[in-house]
Amino acid sequence: MQRFSLRARVAAATALGTTLVVAVLGVLVALAITRNNLAQLDRRLETATQVLVANAGTAGLFLPALGDAGAFAVTIRTESGGLLSSTPTELPVLSPGAHTVDLGGTAYRTYTAPTDRLPSLLSVAVPYAEAQDITTEQHRQLAVAGAIAVAVATALGWIFGGRAVRPLVDLTRRIVAREPTLEPRRSGIREADELAAAAGDMLNDVARAQAATDAALATARDFAAAAAHELRTPLTAMRTDLEVLSTLDPAGDVLSVEERTEILDDLTRTQSRVESTLDDLERLARGDLSTSRDFVPTDPVEICDAAAADATSRHPGVQIEVVGEPGREIRALPSGLRLVVDNAVANSVRHGGARRIRLAVAAEGTDTVLTVDDDGRGVPAVERGVVFERFRRGSGAARGGSGLGLALVAQQAALHGGTARLEESPLGGARLTVRFAAG
Repeated sequence: MQRFSLRARVAAATALGTTLVVAVLGVLVALAITRNNLAQLDRRLETATQVLVANAGTAGLFLPALGDAGAFAVTIRTESGGLLSSTPTELPVLSPGAHTVDLGGTAYRTYTAPTDRLPSLLSVAVPYAEAQDITTEQHRQLAVAGAIAVAVATALGWIFGGRAVRPLVDLTRRIVAREPTLEPRRSGIREADELAAAAGDMLNDVARAQAATDAALATARDFAAAAAHELRTPLTAMRTDLEVLSTLDPAGDVLSVEERTEILDDLTRTQSRVESTLDDLERLARGDLSTSRDFVPTDPVEICDAAAADATSRHPGVQIEVVGEPGREIRALPSGLRLVVDNAVANSVRHGGARRIRLAVAAEGTDTVLTVDDDGRGVPAVERGVVFERFRRGSGAARGGSGLGLALVAQQAALHGGTARLEESPLGGARLTVRFAAG
């Protein structure tokens, strides 16, 4: 089945509507024309009748001698119907007023009026064909005008219909061209603009969903690649220890206490490294998949207080101080802020050997800045940038780490529209500064 364009449908609808309107108006106008022409003819007959009535006595003497040849007819009769005088074309008995009669197959329009001087009725008639011809010609002109009106309306419907659907045609072209963004363009036609805007929003939502899906797939690929890369070494070490154990003869070979302890400690450290790496990779993947809906009003000072309390219980010999006024909330990922603070404290204690840590939250303009100072060994200036990369460890880092701690901090800073950097601390160790953008 052939499908018509929206423009063609608009033009067809316009033509149909115009045809119906023109048809109804045409019938009404045609009836009005017919009645008007008939009324004009009746007025002429009435005028002629009044002239003859005023001279009925004299006219009656000459009527038989007039050769009307069917062009007109005049008949005078008594009130009882008796013929007094008539032209060769004789009219039948008629009551006063206008009538249409048929005489020998020819239609006549008549008008009858009583005379003043004689108790008689005078009838005047003319052929009705001339008036009918005029009416028919006017009807034909009306039909031609109606057809022209329909044609013009159809053409205008095609033109303005094309203008109305132009935004849709443009949107279709842009979709086919796979434009990266489908911002609505104003055309001045409200419905078309609303439809184009709605379609554009829907397609943008689809594009965003596709981008989120692609990001999730990319994150999954990165997770798999990173896991394969980082877990290969510890798993190989664990397999070596297990092979050593498997080569021992259960009946004769006996490990010394020192050898047994060394192997078990090595397996425990390796297992902890595998578990830590998997946990960090999971946090990275979760951060990559965060959306704006996950951001809620969060008080960073409260996050620091909770993190400091937990860290103090894990590291009893470390003094942790929180500086900042609670109550200043920012839109953030609560779990992301807690991850930043936990990793910063853990790095200071584990890799920097810090015994004193200060967590400070302050406002700088519209931004919020978290500063973590410690009195540890610090980070060499040449390494302060690279340690934020994934799987990169500083030269003074302790054994067993995954190399993802500061990478997680940098990721969270980026998710919050901010930055993270390392510098020298007034306490003598390292200072980690994380800036969170407003909003």
